[in-house]
Amino acid sequence: MRNHATLRMAYLSIVTSIATMALKFGAWFLTGSVSLFSDAVESLVNLAAGLIALAALTIASRPADVDHAYGHDKAEYFSSGAEGALILVAAVSIITAAAGRFLHPAALENLGPGLMVSMLAAALNFATARAMLKVGTQYDSITLEADAKHLMTDVWTSVGVVAGLGVVMFAPPSWQILDPLMAVAVGLNIVYTGFSLLRRSWSGLMDAALPVEEVRQIEAEICKLLPNGTSFHDLRTRKSGPRRFIEFHLTVPGESSVNDAHALCDRIEEALARALPNTAVTIHVEPLETQGTGHE
Repeated sequence: MRNHATLRMAYLSIVTSIATMALKFGAWFLTGSVSLFSDAVESLVNLAAGLIALAALTIASRPADVDHAYGHDKAEYFSSGAEGALILVAAVSIITAAAGRFLHPAALENLGPGLMVSMLAAALNFATARAMLKVGTQYDSITLEADAKHLMTDVWTSVGVVAGLGVVMFAPPSWQILDPLMAVAVGLNIVYTGFSLLRRSWSGLMDAALPVEEVRQIEAEICKLLPNGTSFHDLRTRKSGPRRFIEFHLTVPGESSVNDAHALCDRIEEALARALPNTAVTIHVEPLETQGTGHE
């Protein structure tokens, strides 16, 4: 179910990117606006990101095998990292184009029709981003969330550009300097987005621990089920795509039977699975007498 839903959203992202790219480059062709050109370049990045996301989700959906015993979920982190890198490349192109317009000013034409076309593209992106973000959050897909947030950034970029050019339409000719200024603002904004995606991708690939709130939740669930005379320590957490991995050492009295220790582990694993879906738990049982003070 998850794989079908996420792949469907990836295809939707690609189709929307193609449509909005055509509309935005059309708006730039009509007006000659460098800020609309910057918006169109970002839609080109959206298309590339959608294709990468589709490839990553296809790989991530593969089941675990002999060579990849933990599955292929980390492919999603490569997708968000590649998207971040593409965004940075687009930002450089946009700022370069804006700098050229500063040096060689040009009159803008057909702003009314151009802005209407740009707003239609923004509406398509908005609808797609909302749908992708909903599915990405539901199935905990970093790839869909990254792509959706990028599309939503593109929406606000378009709104800002259209608003600025709307002012230029009714302002004196000297105000046309707003066009390259807005293009630079767009470029700097997507630089921030690109670095955010790269940072999140790096964190996942480096097996960063789960968020502090989730770690506290894990500790609370374990403590609720620990009988007197038992404790835990060496809690380790990480995330791979949508899957969480939890490992810790459980200390029990030496006279406890294997059946009792196993039953306690089962109860803890079930509680953690209810608290944090899609979680794999590994528990190492040790005799309490051979350990120092554990984590209560």
